[in-house]
Amino acid sequence: MQRTADQWFDAYGESHQNPLNKAIHWIMVPLIYMSIMGMLWDVPVPAALAAVPYANFASLGILVALAFYFRMSLTIGLGMLGFSVLNIALIQGYEALSLGPVWVVSLAVFVVAWVFQFAGHKVEGAKPSFFEDLQFLLVGPAWLLGFIYRRTGIPY
Repeated sequence: MQRTADQWFDAYGESHQNPLNKAIHWIMVPLIYMSIMGMLWDVPVPAALAAVPYANFASLGILVALAFYFRMSLTIGLGMLGFSVLNIALIQGYEALSLGPVWVVSLAVFVVAWVFQFAGHKVEGAKPSFFEDLQFLLVGPAWLLGFIYRRTGIPY
């Protein structure tokens, strides 16, 4: 049986009750999402695809994630699509600055963000949800989006 967005959010929320842990998640979950995209962005693609705009492993990862989000709900899928497009724009902006490979800064952000995430769960006194089900790695960003939707009256 497929879970609804509320079922995913309720299960995820069980280990995210502490205000400090929640605050950490509001900052670090989006950074982790973006850093994963950044690391995948720089993975070389086969020569046949190199000339195709946006044909890279980040785009493939986004498509897989969006399939999950759109199965969860149309509005969650659309919101995560918008967030993904924003992240692509940020990655391209970083590339335009020529400050070095995207994957290097993405890896650094990824490591630091996960250190904070685990510290937040230490404060929470509960292990991260993805230890129970890896799909919770995708639920985290949608869980935050769900808060925004509820606050603004957008149904999901």
